[in-house]
Amino acid sequence: MTTTAVHPVDERLPTPRLAALGLQHVLVMYAGAVAVPLIVGRALKLSPEQVAMLISADLFACGLVTLIQSLGFTKYFGIKLPVMMGVTFAAVGPMVAMANAQSGVEGARAIFGAIIGAGVVSVLIAPLMSRMLRFFPPVVTGTIIAIIGISLMRVGVGWAMGGPAFLAQNVDVPKLVEMTKLIEPALAAPVATGAAAPVVRLPGPIPMTDNPAYAALDNMAVAAAVLIFILLLVKYTKGFLANISVLLGIVAGCIVAAALGKMHFDKVDKAHWFDVVTPFAFGMPTFDPVMVLTMTLVMIVVMIESTGMFLALSDITGKKIGQKELAAGLRTDGLGTVIGGVFNTFPYTSFSQNVGLVGVTGVRSRYVCVAGGIIMLVLGMLPKMAAFVESIPVFVLGGAGLVMFGMVAATGIRILSTVDYKHNRNNLYIVALSIGFGLIPLVAPRWTQHMAHSLHPLLESGILLTAVAAVALNIFFNGARADEGAAIEAAKAAEAH
Repeated sequence: MTTTAVHPVDERLPTPRLAALGLQHVLVMYAGAVAVPLIVGRALKLSPEQVAMLISADLFACGLVTLIQSLGFTKYFGIKLPVMMGVTFAAVGPMVAMANAQSGVEGARAIFGAIIGAGVVSVLIAPLMSRMLRFFPPVVTGTIIAIIGISLMRVGVGWAMGGPAFLAQNVDVPKLVEMTKLIEPALAAPVATGAAAPVVRLPGPIPMTDNPAYAALDNMAVAAAVLIFILLLVKYTKGFLANISVLLGIVAGCIVAAALGKMHFDKVDKAHWFDVVTPFAFGMPTFDPVMVLTMTLVMIVVMIESTGMFLALSDITGKKIGQKELAAGLRTDGLGTVIGGVFNTFPYTSFSQNVGLVGVTGVRSRYVCVAGGIIMLVLGMLPKMAAFVESIPVFVLGGAGLVMFGMVAATGIRILSTVDYKHNRNNLYIVALSIGFGLIPLVAPRWTQHMAHSLHPLLESGILLTAVAAVALNIFFNGARADEGAAIEAAKAAEAH
């Protein structure tokens, strides 16, 4: 009598070990998972309670989509490999641009509508995307990941300073009142019938005063302490502790901030212990075609990155996957994005640091990620946890953000280091021009002011500009030669992303 051997990917481990290894995966991805709702929620100027709701929804959807991806749902959804799903950083730039154009609940509904629309399109084009890897060689993916990190560094620095750069100064109202008194006679002068109203100007620039809360030295000291603590963990610890150094750094920063009286727990006390995440909590989404197109372009980049991740994971686990399995995994990226929009959260992709963890631990069972997904589901239904995360002072997050977002940029640079520049100088031009296009919205944020307003979300994202430029320039210089091996190596190098 013979028994069929079970592949290590399909091995069901004992429940206690599954729970412990699943928790390990959750802790590795947790800091990155909650960063996006914090960034977008604050860009939308939502209330602390609403931002906490975004965090709960994010954790819940992370768990749900992870279950679909690793466990499988019919033959059309799920790669059935050890994959943890989380919100992609690639979508942050476009979503912040959308939030800047329209804030509050209306802005949130527009973003969720764009996400749902892009998710539906992604499900439909998943089989096609599984064949497009040749358009995204390492020179393209490395450049895109590098600009994602560079774009996000602005957020990390803003957190360390206590807010965005525009908060550095406030209008000096008493001086402005004095200046307006000087022009009152001109304002009060009668205007002849039919004559144009006189142009009245202030006798100087609008007076500003420094904001004492911005870049306060004590707050920056806490951010620096968080950064130093993370660096010490990275240098002097190994394995699991090193992998969760960012999360431990945030916890240490919270302890310091609470001891200094800079972190308060009133909102945590008021939050419920248990609550169910409800769909469309902000109302029915609104669908803007340009915003849907913008998010669809983001999802194309995300799915190509996922393709590389799946191929790398197949190589690591020793379980071969074909076109059908790739399409099922990419459909789940799309389905997860639809679920994200329905449950008031964002687009989803495979978290590469968890792919790296599979290689480090050698545990290849997909049921470990199933356990991690269940843990994320439970965390999403604990509002006190979300309220605690929302209560973390931004300067504490700043120290961690510099590491987290800087590592994304460094990952892109690491992938670009594998590119052949010696025998193909054209790759230099692809990288140089693509990064240049991506920096336009960072150095000239109002460069679209004379263009149609509907195009702003598309053109104000450096990540999208880089992606379009890199793909177009690569096709122009290099054509569309397939190199699956290079894509797998690039995905392995991206484990910090």
